[in-house]
Amino acid sequence: MPDLGREEPPRPPGRVGFFTRIALSPRLHEIFERMPLMNRVTRREGVALFDVVSGFVQSQVLLAVVEFRLLHILAEGAWRLEQISLRSGLAEDRLAVLLQAAAALKLVKFRRGLWHLMPRGAAFITVPGLESMVRHHPVLYRDLCDPVAFLKGQTEPELAGFWPYVFGPLAREDAGLAARYSQLMADSQRTVADDTLRLIDLSRAKRLMDVGGGTGAFLRQAAALYPELDLTLFDLPHVLEVADRFSPRLTLAPGSFRDDPIPEGADVISLVRVLYDHPDSVVEPLLKKVHAALPPGGRLIISETFGGGEKPDRACDVYFAFYTMAMCSGRTRSPEEIKQMLEKAGFVRVTKARTLRPFITSVIEAERG
Repeated sequence: MPDLGREEPPRPPGRVGFFTRIALSPRLHEIFERMPLMNRVTRREGVALFDVVSGFVQSQVLLAVVEFRLLHILAEGAWRLEQISLRSGLAEDRLAVLLQAAAALKLVKFRRGLWHLMPRGAAFITVPGLESMVRHHPVLYRDLCDPVAFLKGQTEPELAGFWPYVFGPLAREDAGLAARYSQLMADSQRTVADDTLRLIDLSRAKRLMDVGGGTGAFLRQAAALYPELDLTLFDLPHVLEVADRFSPRLTLAPGSFRDDPIPEGADVISLVRVLYDHPDSVVEPLLKKVHAALPPGGRLIISETFGGGEKPDRACDVYFAFYTMAMCSGRTRSPEEIKQMLEKAGFVRVTKARTLRPFITSVIEAERG
């Protein structure tokens, strides 16, 4: 029997992988650079590594492109540099540097003396919510300016104050605050709703209730696909005051899922981008409330970005994981973690749909047994 009063010596680390040992050897780097096949691999890895190193500057270039509305200007047609300078108010010499950087990101291109919008740039200004997300990023950047202090919990993230809606009471006191939060969420909700509805089937559902559904963006999309479906929107009273009353089949149910029970009557309940806004101490009781509100055989749909778990995902495990950490309220969870929480709440037959775009959303379904 081990002596519980004594500290066990630390275990030796596991072995470093073979290819990692190669990467740790400067001498082998030199050898591979002289080998025609291997130098392609090392150079490709070098480009990828520098892409990681320069990521912050790339994001700042994108922010500048957005603030100077360069993509919108080029959406009207191809322009000369001096014309774009007049439109944007940016000096030609600095504008030239910014446009060249945007071209390296494949947002624009230069051809025959004119700057043109590229398909990637066109998609950027077309997808709902992307521009508002980028304009919102300076708050996150300031929070991460000292990542060591941030990770040690020695800072007070500005982002935590930017989203006081998620803490509940402030939203009840400030209707404008709740409206601004819900509008920003609604800007990108259409894309999330479209991807979610491609991954689920509501043809047999009678009533869909969206819990924490903001102004009703997800339910509006669901109603367009399933016009006979009855709908319930459950959110804070101040949020529902500015909700979109788009259908006579829509019922507004004011309440707080933190403090109040979830209304009964729906055979499908959705939680769209709700869980990662909240800590386990809120999520676990919420899942139990949802389970209690559903009839036997009722379904729960969870739609949000999940962490990759054993297969780390660049968008979810880098961007969203740090974003939710800065919010100081929730966290990004892996599908395995969500499944365990669902089963603990009493759900059965937990499944994850094949994801179309994990950086937009993923979907997990569960059933009340």
